[in-house]
Amino acid sequence: MDETSYRDRIDQLVEPGERVLAYVKADAAKGAAPAAPSDAAEPAAPAGRLSGGAILFNLISPLVSWGWGDRLVDRMLWGVAGRGAPGSAASRLHHALHPPRPDLAVRDTLLAVTDGRLLACVSGPMKLLSSREDDDRSVAGTGIAWSAARAEVASARVGWHRLNPKRLRIDFTDGSWLAFTVPIAESGRPLRAVAAALSG
Repeated sequence: MDETSYRDRIDQLVEPGERVLAYVKADAAKGAAPAAPSDAAEPAAPAGRLSGGAILFNLISPLVSWGWGDRLVDRMLWGVAGRGAPGSAASRLHHALHPPRPDLAVRDTLLAVTDGRLLACVSGPMKLLSSREDDDRSVAGTGIAWSAARAEVASARVGWHRLNPKRLRIDFTDGSWLAFTVPIAESGRPLRAVAAALSG
């Protein structure tokens, strides 16, 4: 898919007179994430304490899932991908990108920085073997999932995390933070452009 079509779509989504400074197609980093907002619907957790068997099942089969075990496995395998109290900026952003009842469709995540806001956009559903028309429908279905004023962003930087040299960490003024990555084979230049736009 031609990623410049996303730029055209983002230009359509921003307010009149709002200027897009940078954007990147990136995914929220894997790992332990901020707590969900308190008003978010969460899957029901099993009653009682979870045993080591629950953690083992989480490791052996991704189809067997317990929330507490998932978080522990994420922390062990991927590390920490974000922190924040329920309702913090990072919590709301992560929840907007990962709703509690996903439709299981594959979607692209885009971060865009304008002269006034940080936007998190989500594309329309995508197909694995797609035609040009399918790609156009996916881009046309792109919408803003979350936004925040630039004043809510304390800092942004790209750096190493474990073996990945391209991880964007966005820190918010409420003390929360969330990380984003691009595939290792892709350039980190768009991530650095977003970090520079947020820090500038």
